Amino acid sequence: MSIKALSIAATGMNAQQTNLEVVANNIANINTTGFKRARAEFTDLMYENVRSQGVSQQAGLEVVPEGGKLGLGVKLAAIRDIHVQGVLNQTGNPLDVALNGSGFFQLTNSNGETVYTRAGALNLNQNGQLVSLNGNLVEPQITVPTDAREITITSTGEVLALVAGDVTPTSLGQLTLSNFVNEAGLEPLGDNLFAATEASGTAVQGVPGSTNFATVSQGYLEASNVDAIKEITAMIYAQRAYEMNSKVIQAADEMSSVVTQSLR
Repeated sequence: MSIKALSIAATGMNAQQTNLEVVANNIANINTTGFKRARAEFTDLMYENVRSQGVSQQAGLEVVPEGGKLGLGVKLAAIRDIHVQGVLNQTGNPLDVALNGSGFFQLTNSNGETVYTRAGALNLNQNGQLVSLNGNLVEPQITVPTDAREITITSTGEVLALVAGDVTPTSLGQLTLSNFVNEAGLEPLGDNLFAATEASGTAVQGVPGSTNFATVSQGYLEASNVDAIKEITAMIYAQRAYEMNSKVIQAADEMSSVVTQSLR
C-alpha cells in the first residue's frame, strides 16, 4: 500500500510543479501588454476497484451499499488562458489602441497566416502600412500617406488623418475585429499572438462597437490581466501542496522501511 502512496504522491508533486510553472509565467508577464493569465486545471486519475457497490458479495446476500475505489493520483487536464478584460492604461501615443470588450485585432504574419492579438501597440513600417511591434501587417491593410498628420482612430475603428492641403480628415481605412465561440481554445504563439484552432472555432469578423464586439480606445493600451495578489496566493498554495505530497512520500518510505526491517 505504501508503494501506491509513493506513486500517488509523486503525481501530486508533478501537478504542483506544473501549477507553479503556470503561476511563474503569469507573474513574469505581469507587465506584458494584452497578456491573458493562465490557470492549470487538473483531474483525478483512474480508480482501482477494491470493492464494488450495488452488487452482492455472496449469493443470496444483500447488495453492498458502498464500494471501495482507490484513486491513483492526479493529472493535468488543461492550461486555460483566462480572457478577462485588462485595465486600459493611457499612453498618449495616437497609434496605441486598446480594446474595451470582446474581440481581437487581426494580423498577417511573415508566413501569410492570420493571427490574432489584444496588444494594440501599433506602428508604421517603411511603406507607411499599419503594423504591430513585430512588423506583422494589420488586417485589413491600412496605409498612411507620408504627408498625413493628426491620425485619429475612432471608437468604431475608422482610421482618419489630415492630409496636407485638406481641412477635413480623410478616411484611410476601417479596423475590423475577430471574435471566437471559445476563446480558451485559441493557441498561444508567444509575442502576444494567438492562432485559431478547431477548438476555438472559426473567426467571426465584425466592426468595433457593433453587437458583441469591443470598442477601440485610441491612446491607450490594455494591461495584463494578471492580479499580483492572486498569483502570490496561488504560489503559496502550490508550495504548500508540494510540501504535503513530499511528506506523504517520506511517510510511505518510512512505513516501507518498518515492513522491511520486520521481515529480517
